[in-house]
Amino acid sequence: MLDAPCYVFSDAHLGTASAELERGLVSFLRSRVGQPGSLIVNGDLFDFWFEWRHVEPRGHFRVLTALADLRDAGTHVLYVGGNHDCWGGDLLTRDVGVEFHLGPWSGELGGWRALVEHGDGLREREDRAYRRLRTVLRNRWAIRAFRWIHPDWSVRIASGSSDVSRLRAAGDGGKGLEAIATHHLTARRDLDLVIFGHSHVPALRAIGGGVYANPGAWMDAQTFLVVAPGRVELRRWTGSAQGDLLDVVDRGAEKALPLP
Repeated sequence: MLDAPCYVFSDAHLGTASAELERGLVSFLRSRVGQPGSLIVNGDLFDFWFEWRHVEPRGHFRVLTALADLRDAGTHVLYVGGNHDCWGGDLLTRDVGVEFHLGPWSGELGGWRALVEHGDGLREREDRAYRRLRTVLRNRWAIRAFRWIHPDWSVRIASGSSDVSRLRAAGDGGKGLEAIATHHLTARRDLDLVIFGHSHVPALRAIGGGVYANPGAWMDAQTFLVVAPGRVELRRWTGSAQGDLLDVVDRGAEKALPLP
């Protein structure tokens, strides 16, 4: 169970995002320290993440420290792995203290019966080739073999391929993931809320008595979701405690307010 209000962001792609966007993310995380609620990092926090036995990718310690401080203050942090950071391990779970989850997560989220997933590989036709590749990338023997490559070379290899997948993610304008969410919400009575990331397209839709939400990409616009028992909000971080309200769906509402 994740307490309300639950804050959700996705696709920061640290390592590619600007220093300004990374500083904004650190400020956002620090604003939640000591506050009620929970946090979901819905994949691709890093443009590339891999944990060797004694090495970690350089340049992300400020964000990792902010997450650790949040956990030390008692906030439950759920980190759902994406296609760029699916190789999370002991550093994230033991040293930083987050709950790292690979694949779909289901449970009570801010008073909603929710399904949360990054969203990679879900489209039936468009993601067929990627699903085959993902089987290889997440194979434990492939992961062991990758650890034998020098980290400098590993990061270079991964960075070259990540540019392609990042551009491909938003190719359909987010329509594919919205269609999948619509199917879940209309076919399953045990769901009130479906949250995806990955598409880099913010979305907030009332569908069949439930809600589909996508925070969009932090690296693009510093947008995030706030899930409370009676409503789901889409906001943009501006350095203030809450940020600007962009869109909202009240529980049971038939339609959302239009996105400005």
